[in-house]
Amino acid sequence: MILRAVVLTGVLLSAAGCQTVGNYYDRAFGGSASAVKPAELQNFKPHATASLMWQTTVGAADKFAFVPVISAGSIYAANAAGDVLKIDAASGKIDWRLNTKVRLSAGPATDGRTIVVGTPRGGVIAVDASGKALWKAQISGEILSAPVISDGVVAVRSGDGRIFGLAAQDGKRRWLYQRALPPLTVRAPIGLTAVAGGVFSGFAGGKLVAVLLKNGGLAWEATISVPRGSTELERMVDIVGAPLVEERVVCAVAYQGRAGCFDAARGTQIWIRDLSSTLPLTADRKYIYAVDDKDRIHALDKTTGASIWKQDKLAGRGVTSAVAVTEFVAVGDYQGFVHFLNRSDGEFAARIATDGSAILRQPVRAGEAVIVQTRNGGLFSIAIR
Repeated sequence: MILRAVVLTGVLLSAAGCQTVGNYYDRAFGGSASAVKPAELQNFKPHATASLMWQTTVGAADKFAFVPVISAGSIYAANAAGDVLKIDAASGKIDWRLNTKVRLSAGPATDGRTIVVGTPRGGVIAVDASGKALWKAQISGEILSAPVISDGVVAVRSGDGRIFGLAAQDGKRRWLYQRALPPLTVRAPIGLTAVAGGVFSGFAGGKLVAVLLKNGGLAWEATISVPRGSTELERMVDIVGAPLVEERVVCAVAYQGRAGCFDAARGTQIWIRDLSSTLPLTADRKYIYAVDDKDRIHALDKTTGASIWKQDKLAGRGVTSAVAVTEFVAVGDYQGFVHFLNRSDGEFAARIATDGSAILRQPVRAGEAVIVQTRNGGLFSIAIR
């Protein structure tokens, strides 16, 4: 749950001149701070078996939120100390570890050939699949979310609200997209999603935009939420998670706002509903999954946004976004537990512990298993049957 009462004590001055709400809830970076007492885990009759396939150590995340990526049977991971790693997805064996000699804050991203990470001072570092350093670039501010790579372009979001398009080959800037920000914004990993020649991102003020990868031009802009209230804090309706793009539809959710889906080509609204979250939406073949700012997990109908089920027994536990795997939905929490829910009704099906530290971001699907990375640096492959 968002720390509404004390949120202004964490206000920081950003490079763009606006104010960002920092430490509004450590959950955005895998923490456990909450305005309510975390719910105690309840016993249940398991309907499935969650088992540890392998585990390895990749290095601590510190205050940042890293999430591993999978490509061609390999996992790429990073840590705050500056390491980038390639790991065999089947065995957990580390193939190589490269130290970039700088502190890292986001990533990795990969297109199978190039691996890209970001730094707290706006550095962008690229290596190849063999662990050889390729290039370095510099953007205007702190990087908190993983870049994306598509169509020969590396798109990177800076903490001051700019999106940079860099050439994947050498890191040279191709374009820059920027827009004015309101006086107060949420400091969180604001993600990007690239697909079919475009990159989608959310902004403060409840705006969702589609930007052309070839030149950074604005394709369209849509409004998910309109700021309301008498104070800047009440009017803060930032879209912070990476937009969800599936087929011809793009969906996003805003903090203190609403969730909605739009036509990916034109930006026309398909549906919209009240829901507040700082985490990205996810989906499977039937439902969209949302975790609201009270850690309630929602399954929504894809075509209408109507509620299918809600699981509220993990309140205050810093729940991650959900990922669908086989017939279940997996989420992590601030104590390193991975919870598996039935996709049909949201009831608990299985649970497994990791190393006791927070799971930083949503689990990553790997066949009939999920991969999770913890704040203390553990990387775990967990199968569900």
